[in-house]
Amino acid sequence: MSDIYIYVVDRDFGFAPNPYHRLCTLATCKPRIRNVAKIGDWVIGVGGSRIKAAGRCIFAMQITRKVTFNEYWENPEFNDKKPIRNGSKKMMVGDNIYHYDSERKEWNQAASHHSMQDGSINIDNKNRDTQSQSVLLSKHFYYFGSKAPAIPVQILKQMDYKNGIGHRKFNADQAKELINWIEDENAEALNLVKGDPFNFDKSEAHYSVKTNKVTIAATVAVEEA
Repeated sequence: MSDIYIYVVDRDFGFAPNPYHRLCTLATCKPRIRNVAKIGDWVIGVGGSRIKAAGRCIFAMQITRKVTFNEYWENPEFNDKKPIRNGSKKMMVGDNIYHYDSERKEWNQAASHHSMQDGSINIDNKNRDTQSQSVLLSKHFYYFGSKAPAIPVQILKQMDYKNGIGHRKFNADQAKELINWIEDENAEALNLVKGDPFNFDKSEAHYSVKTNKVTIAATVAVEEA
């Protein structure tokens, strides 16, 4: 039986998840979900107050494949997911950023949303992201971004869901109405990017889990946790 994992999306750059190149991926952040989620499970992001989207469905992905960081990095099938920081906005937010060097026994982190501004490794982000070596992939997803629809209040009440820290896990019976609403009411959005990410205008930004802040060039956008 499938499980459903729901968490609050505080920031939406198109990085985690990354819905581009006909594949929705969750390769960074949320290590606890990436560790335990299996093929057939759902991961759903509900908007938070930071992006002024509480109660709205930012994305929903049913996991169709699960790979390791090294498989993700080495397989040419996923080259489009590698970030190009001087490329288009879609390429700037690529999430294929980690691979492990077994000879040196160290993680490599590509210049990306999770690296330092000069492209060097952000150790705090690396330490958090690599708590799980799993990447979740979906070819059955809905990504709404800034066009996120409001989830019917009665569905959330029935599930006893409220936004909070971390994630909530539900079984298929508990989340049946939510999945039906996503699949039935939004069928035309399957495997599409319906709207730009809320923070897409800041695709060049860098995030640090240590400070919980986003940095753009020499400017720091102060954001309280």
